[in-house]
Amino acid sequence: MKIEYRIKFAMPSDYNPAELFKKMPSPIHRKTMSEIYNYRIEKDGFYFVDWAVDQPVAATAFRLFVDEALRLGKSVEITRS
Repeated sequence: MKIEYRIKFAMPSDYNPAELFKKMPSPIHRKTMSEIYNYRIEKDGFYFVDWAVDQPVAATAFRLFVDEALRLGKSVEITRS
């Protein structure tokens, strides 16, 4: 099962995600070698997939993306696909 989210905001054209990437937890569950989450940076925000493998790790990663969007944009829209 997967849960997909879109985190939309006014993405700066010169956005550099290097600092965000330094904070991200590993997306791989070491015991099962399963993908916990995945993401994509898009022109209008972030696309995030939670693979329902490790909820605490996925929640931490998701929150980092939301916090980054709130830091960069005046408003943020989160939708679930």
